This record gives sequence, structure tokens and C-alpha cells, in this order.
Amino acid sequence: MQIQLQDTDHRIYVRLLQPEDAEALLHMRIQSRDANQRYEPQYPEEFFTKASQLDLLYRRQQEAAEDRGYLFGIFLQEKDELIGTISISHIVRGVGQFAELGYSLSSEHQGHGYMTAAVRLVLTYSFRSLGLHRIQAGIIPDNISSKRVVEKCGFQPEGIARKLVKINGNWEDHQIYALLAEDMLAQ
Repeated sequence: MQIQLQDTDHRIYVRLLQPEDAEALLHMRIQSRDANQRYEPQYPEEFFTKASQLDLLYRRQQEAAEDRGYLFGIFLQEKDELIGTISISHIVRGVGQFAELGYSLSSEHQGHGYMTAAVRLVLTYSFRSLGLHRIQAGIIPDNISSKRVVEKCGFQPEGIARKLVKINGNWEDHQIYALLAEDMLAQ
């Protein structure tokens, strides 16, 4: 499956990650490991190997083939460099038509608007091409940068999900944000 979305203003593109991206994904994860640890699960040491990243990419490729989830890479156009990931996961079809949004950006590329631009690309794809009705994101309340991304994209806060995900070894509350297809079309 080939999907590539571009934002020429920010000079990035977003595409589904493939098994051949395992080395670049591993490099990005290792480079940003310490900086992003505060907001990520506590991964076992073997997660930071090419074999583990390759296994992850094969599983995510299968999820996309089954329309259960999509893992996109964010790339700088001029260098063709992987700088982040965005996932649309836990897709519910039928009467729900919703999914969860997750994202991570290399620490050295934060603060340039890349993530907001990439999220907008993936949201447009999710609503128009995947036919989803709602996208939600859970964010640790003190993650100001992440909250800023979803707010710029039009997400609305809905409430606190208590101890939703185990992050860095602790069960953490998450502020739930959501965006509906009609909200995005009205922007």
C-alpha cells in the first residue's frame, strides 16, 4: 500500500512506513530516547534493535492491510530524512467510525511546526480517504507541546481519562481531545 502526503510550505512529506525504514526508525528512536522518555512507555532494551523495529513495521503493515491502523513516517523533503511518526490506530468501523491518534517527533526537529503540519495531513487523509468520523488523542496534562499541536489542529478537550496508559513506568492520567470530521471541514 502506497500513501504519500505532502506539505510544501513546511517541506515535509508523510508516508506509510515500510520494513525498509527499520534502520531509520531505529536511529530516530535511539537519538530521541532520553528526550522523549518522559511521555513514552518504558520500552525493554530489545525494543531498541533493528530486529524489533522490523517486527513492528511488519505488524503495522499487516494492520494497514486489514484497515485496523496506519503508521506514517514524517520526512524532511530535501534530505529524505525520517524525523517522526504518526499513527492512526485502534480503528473502529461500523457505527463508530473512529480511531486514536498518536505521534512522536525527533527531539532535534521539535518546535518548527512539522508535527502540526503532519497531523493535519494525516487527519485530512483519515477523514476523507478512510471515512472516519472522529479522531481522538490522549495527552498527559503537562505535555504542553503535544496539547498545542492538537489544539492548533482544532481538537476539543473532552475530559480526563484517569491512569489511562503506563508511561515511563507510571500509570498516567490523559486529557482526551477529539476532532470530528465536520469540525475539520468547517475550519
